[in-house]
Amino acid sequence: MHKSDRILVTGGSGMVGTALLQQLRREGHEKVTAPTSKQFDLRDVSAVQRMFTEHPADYVFHLAGHIGGIGASVTYPVEFLYENAIIGMHVIHAARLANVKKMVFLSSSCVYPRDCPQPMKEDYILTGKFEPTNEGYAIAKIATMKLCEYSNKQYGTNFLNLMPCNVYGYGDHFEPEKSHAVSALMYKMHKAKQQKLPSIEAWGTGTTRRELLFIDDLVDAMLYFTRNVDAKEIGPFVNVGLGDDISIRDLAYSLRDILGYSGEIIFNPKMPDGMPRKLMDVSRAAQLGWKAKIGISDGLRRTYEWYQKNAAA
Repeated sequence: MHKSDRILVTGGSGMVGTALLQQLRREGHEKVTAPTSKQFDLRDVSAVQRMFTEHPADYVFHLAGHIGGIGASVTYPVEFLYENAIIGMHVIHAARLANVKKMVFLSSSCVYPRDCPQPMKEDYILTGKFEPTNEGYAIAKIATMKLCEYSNKQYGTNFLNLMPCNVYGYGDHFEPEKSHAVSALMYKMHKAKQQKLPSIEAWGTGTTRRELLFIDDLVDAMLYFTRNVDAKEIGPFVNVGLGDDISIRDLAYSLRDILGYSGEIIFNPKMPDGMPRKLMDVSRAAQLGWKAKIGISDGLRRTYEWYQKNAAA
C-alpha cells in the first residue's frame, strides 16, 4: 500500500475508523476517503454502488456496522442481525465489482461458540451454538466473513477477514446503551467518583473472562496485514488479540485503582454475563509476523487519560 493509493474506509466515525484515519494521515496518505452514513446509507444497495463509483478505491477497510454492548444486543436483535448482515453483503459485493486490490473486514470474537474450548483457535468456528445474548450479531458477522471467503475462492479477490477480541481505548462508546465492559465500568466509576457515591453496580457475576485489545494495536494489525499478508496466506480468517485475558472482577478492581475510586463494586448476578470466557489463540497471527504490544494496564491508563480530556462530563 503506497502513499498514492486510494483508500476507502467505511465506519470512519467510529472508534476503530477514527484511529485508523488518524494513523493513515500521520503516515502521509492523502487519498483517503471516509464517507458518512448521511452521504451513503450502506443498507441501500444503490447507495453502496454509488459510493464505490464516486470514491473509487484500491484498498478498502470495512468497519461500518450496528454496534453495542450486551444490553443493546439483547434488546434489539433484529437490528444487530439485519443491519449488519445487509451492510456486509452490500459492501463486499460492491468491492468485488469495483475490483479493489485488497479489502480488510473486521469480524468479532463473538462468532465463536459459547462453550468454545480455550484458547479459541480459528478451526473452532461453527463447531457449536452461539452465545444467545449476541447471536444475531454473530450470525451477521459469519455471513459477511463467508462472503469474503467465497469471493476469494470464486473470483480471486484479496479480501482479508480479521477477528479481533474485545477492543477498547480512546474514542470508545461510553454512553450506557452502547458501552462494553471497559467503557461501561469506567463511565460508572467516573460518575460515582464525581458524585461521591459509595458503590457502583457491575453486570453479571464478575467471573467471566475477556481478552482486551487496545485500539492502537488493532490499527497496527490492520495495516500490517494489509501491507504484508494476502488472503491466501491467512485462510478464512485470522485471530487478532493480546493472547491473555482478565476476569471482569479483576478488570473492575484495576479500573478502580486507576481512577482512584474508593467505593464498593457490587456485582449483580441477575444481569447477563455473556460468554463465560473469550481468549483467542493468536499463534497464527504470530506466525504471520504480528503481535500485540500494549498490555492491559497500560491500555487502561491511556484510555482513562483520554476519557478525562475528551469524553468525561
